[in-house]
Amino acid sequence: MTFIGLTWDHPRGYNALAETARRINVGRGDALIQWNKQPLEGFESAPIRELADRNDLLVMDHPHIGEAVAEGCFRPLEELYSEEQLQAWRGASIGPSATSYHWDGKTWALPLDVATQVMARRGDRIGEAPKTWGEVLDAAKRQPVAQSLAGPHAVLSLMSMVAGAGGTVGGEGLLSDEEATGALETMQRLYAYRPKGSEALNPIGLLEAMARAEDIALVPLVFGYVTYAASGHAPHVVHFSDTIRCAGGVGGVIGGTGIAFTRRCRPTPELLDHIASLLSAETQIETFPAFGGQPSARAAWQSLPVNRHWGDFYRDTLATAEAALLRPRFDGYIAFQAAAADHIRAALERREDPATTLSVLRTLWRGARQAARGHLDDRKG
Repeated sequence: MTFIGLTWDHPRGYNALAETARRINVGRGDALIQWNKQPLEGFESAPIRELADRNDLLVMDHPHIGEAVAEGCFRPLEELYSEEQLQAWRGASIGPSATSYHWDGKTWALPLDVATQVMARRGDRIGEAPKTWGEVLDAAKRQPVAQSLAGPHAVLSLMSMVAGAGGTVGGEGLLSDEEATGALETMQRLYAYRPKGSEALNPIGLLEAMARAEDIALVPLVFGYVTYAASGHAPHVVHFSDTIRCAGGVGGVIGGTGIAFTRRCRPTPELLDHIASLLSAETQIETFPAFGGQPSARAAWQSLPVNRHWGDFYRDTLATAEAALLRPRFDGYIAFQAAAADHIRAALERREDPATTLSVLRTLWRGARQAARGHLDDRKG
């Protein structure tokens, strides 16, 4: 029997899984596992129930957990692995990466890959990473500074700025007043300086523009992609560093992916062992980095050989990953995220008063929470 898995089509999401599948499938009559791939946008546009009905394993992003549980898509891992094993994986995983897949008392996926919003800059154009948002604004007067605003990233950037300033994210009010207002004001000022068209670029597009052209010198908050930190990948190396945050502030929004068993899957012991091996120290330190992945294991982020090969990407963003912000995950959050990001982009374009923007975001937020099925992040629904 061959188990079918679905992942995203970026090398970071596919290559390491394909390599581990190749190894386990060698010498078998029937492959144990086959990985298919689709664009990352496909996970946003197709209902997760449809994807779960067609696949045994899904590589997914944790904000979909609330919807997936409400739809009954996944098998809780407590049915498949011992509590001791689950606790060991939680302890070995960096920051909230493992916690992000724990929902309503159960574990629904294992953390494979970790990314956080971090700072990215061309070191040959901006030597020292800015330490404050005032320094970022000063840099924008001299060099092209872009914000990550496309897709959901406008609201994720706002959340990261609020959390980094020590404000709250979530609950009935979504964002604390003072920090949210200040962040929106800063975003407006940076928007006025932006390289034209940069507001439409996703994180990969922003990093490509930095690495292959002179269009962008700094992005203060963007999901990191380790390949851009290595020499030889593109004409210019991109330097990554920790986010701007005050004492007690939280790092950038955590992203990355986890692997879930769908309800249709009837895993064999061999499949369970293979999936467990993906979180082993050997696979996380050796295979995932070697094939362009960004491992979830803390040991890989701290590894000297891994950092030496990848331009110290992990060492330079370790503090942010450990203190990363876990965004909401309730059923309906994904739709809120899209609507909120759309409004923020429109608000920046028309220079809307930040208090008005925050009021609209809260209206969207409260409507999404009221319509949610089941658990909310901060209380039971």
